[in-house]
Amino acid sequence: MQWLQDPNQSNRDNLDNVRRESSRHFRNKKKARLKGKVDELETNSKTKNIRDLSTGINKFKKSYQLRTNIVRDERGDLVTDCYSILARWRNHFSQLLIVHGVNDVRQAEIHTAEPLVHEASAFEAEIAIEKLKTQNTKY
Repeated sequence: MQWLQDPNQSNRDNLDNVRRESSRHFRNKKKARLKGKVDELETNSKTKNIRDLSTGINKFKKSYQLRTNIVRDERGDLVTDCYSILARWRNHFSQLLIVHGVNDVRQAEIHTAEPLVHEASAFEAEIAIEKLKTQNTKY
């Protein structure tokens, strides 16, 4: 903070030293963490604990992947604020659920004479069951 208030050379040198020390500290912590993971994998290999070994290797290979929460709004602009993202999803799904100009699905079921989803016949149910059986045998 002193460098912001008084940007002279000695304050700048102090700031550089603090940055260098913090970088060194976190680099050493990262090395120690990686060494601990490698030691754990080595122990799992020696004790023939294959499941933990393979999951550890897979986690090690995938490493850290940054998640981004970005959504496009109605105009096509990118939105990153969590409240704006929630509002966008709320609007999106409310538009999907609008049935015959009625905003609430429960009201739509009351006011329409025919049901929103027709009942499946016995033949359609049998076809769906057969499809499930064939899908399960592939795996």
